[in-house]
Parts: sequence; structure tokens; C-alpha cells
Amino acid sequence: MKSRVRQLREQFGWSQAELAERLEVSRQTVNAIETEKYDPSIKLAFKLARLFELPIETIFQED
Repeated sequence: MKSRVRQLREQFGWSQAELAERLEVSRQTVNAIETEKYDPSIKLAFKLARLFELPIETIFQED
């Protein structure tokens, strides 16, 4: 799954650790999502969407 998480995180000026803290996940999870090695659960995808104030489809797109 294609992810815009890195781009959005950088726009907000957050480190991976800061984003991880806001999402209550590990920094490694954020890294895995950003490098497209891990697809987040629907719950985590909704958390990201709320945090970035964007629809999930804007953050994630199917390959």
C-alpha cells in the first residue's frame, strides 16, 4: 500500500518518535508504515486520518 505518512509527518515538522508518541505506537511501527513494509490496522489508519485531518484515502492508496 502506498503511504503519504512520511510526507505528512515532515509537513507537520514531527520526528518519527513524535508521531509514534501521538499515535501510541513504536517508532519502528511508524518507520515500517513510511517504508511501506507494514500496512496499518484500520484503527491505526483512522488515528492517522484524524491526526492529519485528512480522509484515509488521501493518506493511503492501494498499489
